[in-house]
Amino acid sequence: MRAVFQIMMFRLRAGVDEQDFLASDARLQTGFTYQQPGLVRSTTARGSDGRWLVLQVWAGEEAADAARDGFQEAPLATEFMSFVDVDTLTVERFTGLP
Repeated sequence: MRAVFQIMMFRLRAGVDEQDFLASDARLQTGFTYQQPGLVRSTTARGSDGRWLVLQVWAGEEAADAARDGFQEAPLATEFMSFVDVDTLTVERFTGLP
């Protein structure tokens, strides 16, 4: 099975308090993300241009798909997404090489 790298990039909505967002991100990671089978690593980072990145490494495509489906229903994910400017949101996946 090949690792899957998922990259989510976005900007925060106007007026969002960055500390509130970071607290929500921490709740999401501990209460949902790291509870998902097949997660190898997840990290959040901020660019100098105001963009944010969530990089996740999954054990395979099935694990990444299952987490994506669960994310859509998870209250912690809904809270997290309330901080995100969805018009700037992109999600890409890459498959690791053998």
